[in-house]
Amino acid sequence: MNPILTSLAAAAAAVLVPAACAGAAPATILSPDGKIAIRIEEDAGHFSISRAGKELIAASPLGLDLDGAPAFGALALESRAEIKVDRSIALVAAKASSARDHYRGATLVFKERTGAGRRLLLDVRAYDDGVAFRYRVDGTEAVRLRGERTAFVPAGDPECLVSVADGAHEVPFENVKVSRLLPGKAYDVPVVCTLPSAGTTYAITQAGLAGYTGAALLAGNGALRVRLSAPPKRPAPAYVSQGGLTTAWRAVMIGNRPGDLIASHLVGNLNPPPVGDFSWARPGKAAWDWWSGPLAGMKPDMDSYKRFIDFAAAAGFPYYLIDAGWASGPGGCCDADPATDVTRAADGIDMPELVRYAAAKGVGLLLWAHWEHVAPRMDEVLDTYARWGIKGIKVDFMNRDDQDVVAFYQQIAQATAQRRLLLDLHGAYVPAGLQRTYPNFITQEGVMGAEWNKMGTRITPQHNLMLPYTRMLAGPIDYTPGGFDNGQPATFKVREVNPQTQTTRGQALAMYVVYDSPLQMVSGAPEGYRDAPGFDFIRRVPTAWDETRFLSGTPGRDIVLARRQGATWYLGAMTADGASGGRIEKIALGFLPAGRYRATLWEDGASPNELRRAQRMVKAGDVLPLRLASAGGAAVILEPITASEGK
Repeated sequence: MNPILTSLAAAAAAVLVPAACAGAAPATILSPDGKIAIRIEEDAGHFSISRAGKELIAASPLGLDLDGAPAFGALALESRAEIKVDRSIALVAAKASSARDHYRGATLVFKERTGAGRRLLLDVRAYDDGVAFRYRVDGTEAVRLRGERTAFVPAGDPECLVSVADGAHEVPFENVKVSRLLPGKAYDVPVVCTLPSAGTTYAITQAGLAGYTGAALLAGNGALRVRLSAPPKRPAPAYVSQGGLTTAWRAVMIGNRPGDLIASHLVGNLNPPPVGDFSWARPGKAAWDWWSGPLAGMKPDMDSYKRFIDFAAAAGFPYYLIDAGWASGPGGCCDADPATDVTRAADGIDMPELVRYAAAKGVGLLLWAHWEHVAPRMDEVLDTYARWGIKGIKVDFMNRDDQDVVAFYQQIAQATAQRRLLLDLHGAYVPAGLQRTYPNFITQEGVMGAEWNKMGTRITPQHNLMLPYTRMLAGPIDYTPGGFDNGQPATFKVREVNPQTQTTRGQALAMYVVYDSPLQMVSGAPEGYRDAPGFDFIRRVPTAWDETRFLSGTPGRDIVLARRQGATWYLGAMTADGASGGRIEKIALGFLPAGRYRATLWEDGASPNELRRAQRMVKAGDVLPLRLASAGGAAVILEPITASEGK
């Protein structure tokens, strides 16, 4: 048995129970707590989802649109094989140290009533925090799909947090009723909807893309229809299998409040667990040269790179990410110039010597590369980096989620794991849980992050407060925080070099707790952090956690999140409040174990770049007030006080 899978003490082993022909009756799968139900009609034509007896997803279409083969005829449920699973999966560099994988499931086999008698299989799972299903077709013959018939029909007319689908997945979110979604417009996953009458929020997303293709949700007639992504040079069929068919999981995360979904492991649990030892996949913070723009208008040189290495070493960061421009050939970040060779460094750059210099100071180097330079010669590129002693790679500008790119993700995750290299994908689609199978795939973009401060005004306080409740639900989010030239929307100016932010220093610190990224950038120039208020917090805050708890908040407005590493808790509070006086956030500390704690606070000061740092003693059950300025934030470290310290 895989050593990372541990049965919970009170759990029975997973048992597969084949059922006799179910006859003409719908199949209903209940969650372990009996509250969530997914119902599949007896002809596999529709499904619906309810919670505590209240419908969340009304009768919604199921099915596949085949290409080059007759459509499935009338189907009937032939058999049902049930399974119950309750296990704990040890996690590496994640938002928790372990994930409970607890569900009731079934494989439903549907057979054509007439004709060839073909079979369509549905794997269905019901968790206490959501449901998921996928299609399968057994056999060795290739299956060609024009698309899926799958759609989601929200019950009632809930308000949903949505972003328009685009290749880079760098689009702001907005709050829109389902009835007001633009017909024919594709929206990205996750789509997060709240149904006040049911006291429920749910997020429609996808998981387990390996061997399949990505998808968006097409709005129309009160429904969100799955639209498969096709390769740009082959618009149809959208997908062609190598033999048989296993689709991605269509997943719906479910909780009481939007923030309750943050701690969910549903997306990861729908992916295979890792095989082998990944303890080497070390999380941590990285100095980074691109955001602050020190190389703008000049060629990179060894002294420039050593400056960032020295900064990372002095700060105790394990990594320095060298971005575009280091490789031999034309510089630039966005186009894959054929004359660029990512297996050779630019003139004047001795990469093995740079690796030795960094290693002597306890710093590992990460390298940026364009995916079109990596994909055709992946083994050669990665072998070169491994030989140099590079610790990881940031691959950029895929900007697609079709079958070919999904396969590339799988290939590079596996290839980097084999060489013990970390992987960070940019220009990326929204995570679907591949990090669970390959923990070295440590973070991922697919978000409109802080880099946009260099180019426009779109990174507003409201946008920052949408991300924890939307994009972050799917997996790690490489937002690239750390800007220390802080301001507010009224004073913000767009600058390419040493860019500003529209939020305060307190919010800059809080992002390191709120935004989930086991590899977290420290994006500013080294000089910007020298003697800067709050940098002591950035040096201390972890990037991987033993536990995550949502305490309070509303999408687009505010959030308070608590994360634990060992016995120490870290709090991040962020607000988009535009009031000139800001606000006082009162945090109930009932989540703390019994005992006394030393609370170190970093709160917003009199100006956006100022902080108030204070210490006080608190205990479990106290209420901790935090002062947040407009577009502001705060960070707190809560350390248990030992008996000897208390004397």
